[in-house]
This record gives sequence, C-alpha cells and structure tokens, in this order.
Amino acid sequence: MNIVRLPSGSIAVDTPRGLVPIVQILCIGKNYADHAKEQGAAAPDRPVVFTKNISSLGVNGDDIRVPKACQDPATGGDQTDFEAELAVVIARPIRDASESEALGAVLGYCCANDVSARWWQKQGSGGQFWRGKSFDTFCPIGPSIVPAAEVGDPGTLRVRCRVNGVGMQDANTNQMLFPVATLLAELSRGLTIPAGTVLLTGTPSGVGMARTPPVWLKHGDVVEVEVERIGVLKNRVVFE
Repeated sequence: MNIVRLPSGSIAVDTPRGLVPIVQILCIGKNYADHAKEQGAAAPDRPVVFTKNISSLGVNGDDIRVPKACQDPATGGDQTDFEAELAVVIARPIRDASESEALGAVLGYCCANDVSARWWQKQGSGGQFWRGKSFDTFCPIGPSIVPAAEVGDPGTLRVRCRVNGVGMQDANTNQMLFPVATLLAELSRGLTIPAGTVLLTGTPSGVGMARTPPVWLKHGDVVEVEVERIGVLKNRVVFE
C-alpha cells in the first residue's frame, strides 16, 4: 500500500478500498529498556505516551528539513537526532479494545524516523516532548505500508538505523517493554483511536545523544531506517 501526498499537502495511504488519510501521530517513549538506560532513566512501569504534530509527517525520499530554530547555538542548537521505529497504521476506530481486537484493527506496518531536536525536547519546552518532536518533516514514514497479514508477528522484527551507511541502532521488537497489541489496547482505554492513526512504537538504544561524543545529524547526512519484512526508509538531512 503506497503512501501518497494529497494536493492539500496532507498524507494518506492508498489502499485497495480507497484512501485512508493520516489523521494523528501517537508515540511511545522509552519502550526499550536499553534506550531508557542510555538516558539514565529507569524502565517505565506504564507506556510513556506523547504526540507529534501532523505537519511533521513526511514520506520516503523527502528531505528532513532542520529549521533555523534548531541551529541557533544560543538555544543549544545543532542537536537534531535520529530514532528508528516500527510504525503501526490503524484501519478502523478502536475503543476499549482487547489486545486481539486491537491487532485486528491494524491496516499495516511501516518504518518511521522519530526525528528529535534534543534541546527543544529537554530544555526548550518545560519538560514536554511535543515541541522538540514536531518540527515540519520530523516524522518521515515509509517506504510503504505493508499489510498486517504479510508482516505477521510485529514482535519479531529487526529494527536498524544507519547514518551515511554507518550502523547506529540495531535491535529487535521482541525487546519492547510493551508490545504492539498491549500499546493499542492501553491507548484505547476510554478513548477512540480513529482510523488513520499512526503509532510510533518507540526506539531502541544507539541514538545520537547517548553516544560519546554525541552524534548529531548534519547537513547532507542520509538516514536509513530498516525494519525486517517492511523495507528501508531513506531521507536526506537539509539545514534550512
């Protein structure tokens, strides 16, 4: 199933039954114990949930455009980071769903890069993730949506990230603290998750901010996110 950009600039999934517009982006933080550890944090007891602005959405081949707000040394700029993730796309609304019901509502899976401006995430927004995660183009997904039936168990997929061909992240979704079915069931408790929701399921260890020295994305870098049985999402970094 192809991911398409509509004339309005919004993004949808072209399915055999018609277009499914992407309406919101939900995200899970610290869903891999090693990623929590590399941040100096304990593994959470419950899912850490945040959102990304819909304007952050992009597709395979789009440039990741780092705005001037993320380049200003006076605000701790040049701290733009990569996060390879498995993304889930919802086909029909769910509310108070069991884990099996929730998985049955999945349209398919794709790769995602939860691009993050670390200063804005940690110092620039009063402790809230949204600002640092939501700059335009900071959520490329793709290269296409692979139907759930073709992917099979989403809990056995290798997830990797490369920057300019150099491996940065390499893990498996079986290391998730909260698997896909658990996340969807938990998120649907008492509220409706609409069709066209994209859920980013968390990133494994190896992100740039946790390295010594840190590895921040630079102008001209090429970032690849690869998820087993899904494909490779590839985007170039452009500093505005």
